[in-house]
Amino acid sequence: RAQVDDFVLPRFIAQITGQRTVPLGDALVSTEDSCIGIELCEELFTPQSPHIAMSLAGAEIIVNSSGSHHELRKLQRRVDLIREATMKCGGIYLYANQQGCDGDRLYYDGSAMVLANGTVLAMGRQFSIADVEVTLATADLGAVRAFRAANSSRSIQASHAEVPDYPRVHVAFSLSPEHAQLDYSVRPTAPMQPRFHTPEEEINLGPACWLWDYLRRSRQGGFFLPLSGGIDSCSTALIVHSMCRLVVAACARGDPQVLSDVRRCTGSDIVPQTAQDLAGQILHTCYMGTANSSPDTRARAKQLASALGSYHVDLSMDSVVAAIVSLFTLVCGSTATPRYAVHGGGTAENLALQNIQARLRMLLAYLFAALLPWVRGRTGGGSLLVLGSSNVDECLRGYFTKYDCSSADLNPIGSISKADLRRYVTYACTHMGLPVLSSFLDAMPTAELVPFSKDYVQSDEVEMGMTYDELTEFGRLRKIGRCGPYSMFTQLLHVWVDRKLGPREIADKVKRFFFYYSINRHKMTTITPAYHAETYSPDDNRFDMRQFLYNSSWSWQFAAIDNAVDRIEALGEHQN
Repeated sequence: RAQVDDFVLPRFIAQITGQRTVPLGDALVSTEDSCIGIELCEELFTPQSPHIAMSLAGAEIIVNSSGSHHELRKLQRRVDLIREATMKCGGIYLYANQQGCDGDRLYYDGSAMVLANGTVLAMGRQFSIADVEVTLATADLGAVRAFRAANSSRSIQASHAEVPDYPRVHVAFSLSPEHAQLDYSVRPTAPMQPRFHTPEEEINLGPACWLWDYLRRSRQGGFFLPLSGGIDSCSTALIVHSMCRLVVAACARGDPQVLSDVRRCTGSDIVPQTAQDLAGQILHTCYMGTANSSPDTRARAKQLASALGSYHVDLSMDSVVAAIVSLFTLVCGSTATPRYAVHGGGTAENLALQNIQARLRMLLAYLFAALLPWVRGRTGGGSLLVLGSSNVDECLRGYFTKYDCSSADLNPIGSISKADLRRYVTYACTHMGLPVLSSFLDAMPTAELVPFSKDYVQSDEVEMGMTYDELTEFGRLRKIGRCGPYSMFTQLLHVWVDRKLGPREIADKVKRFFFYYSINRHKMTTITPAYHAETYSPDDNRFDMRQFLYNSSWSWQFAAIDNAVDRIEALGEHQN
């Protein structure tokens, strides 16, 4: 810390710059009219951020070249930290952040900022499909000096010996020309209120920008999305629709790069006028029904596809399912005909018949993704990227079939909770002019993999034994709170006090969650790469490094929970 070394430059650089060495390390840069300090990315979020010592050592401007990725509800924390830094220390803070897809699960959400003495002077867009965005502001160095001089306690701290003695690299130029003091056309930028998107707007824009970056950089011809008629695939389709809106707006502004990417992707000279125009070229949706599918979900999928303008396919795959079952019976004998549980079959039979349908949808998705451009006579643009639609709660619980249509190339909603997705669809219904979405909000979440009747409809929450809201809390406590079964139980005992749940009911829910969490954890090893939006994402490829093989009995922890419940109930009886 606060040290520099002389780095010997390569010969070809030395010939260009005329320098033989360059100072490299932790230092301040002194210009003729100010002093600049530098902190990097996450140092802003640490308890002993470098900007504090640098400011006390005389730095008036702090520069941060950051690579901070998007998470829901994160931007305000970032702004608050910078605002607090300049409010306590005084000074100007220049914050630049990456923007766009990193070729992985992360999206960097820009929001370049200029702040001075605790106020925001300028702030760039959080979400944009533009390759470059410049944020400008004019700040007054005299105001920084006056702000610091007014705080005597700060001056006392700056004089203390424990402040690092930063070496200074002197540069022979000024940040502002001398004549600017007398140029009355130059004026400081007025403070502004930062703009924070709601979580629904963040879901609408962040994954949309990520998808566009991925599509154009992969040089593919569009997307293929299986539509189930439920909230999850509906949300994914809406995100693609949002992407189309952003692209059309950029084309209307005359962005040459975006227009070039659109024409390469579609293999045509199109200049899309509406999001539906573009969706008709790049978004391909498909409803893959069986005898277990309801007319309601089929109708909702068709209506949504029509509203968004996608190229839609509606098919029934009962003949393919029957062929698979017939092959199994042919190989294993006439007595080996599996049946659903509602028809008298056992658990293994029932699960296998459901998984046949689910996994066939993945096969069909990739078949159609490869051949639909050919069917449509698209000579350029490549094949289609298959989109998945499993949410973070289902991934956490393992409530999906391994290698079903959740297995795809990309999943825009894979780290977004069911509750947030419902709020997003509600937002889209009113703000995006799509009244068809109201029918999705009223529908019960169902996989539709078993025969239904007027007396029985497969319900996701009933089958899971827990609600989606409860799953969100389990996920946060497991990943962010670092809770095992017993510590999660003791926390929820206090958190859920208003839910009128007894200790034994809470214990049963926690044990049920950990049982399914552990037996399904292996599914995370093959999960589709998903847009990262939540800190409790269970994706073990990057965000959750816990093992994928657990002892599902959790015998010691579950016994400790049972013992605690017995003690609580005994204490209650004694008090009564």
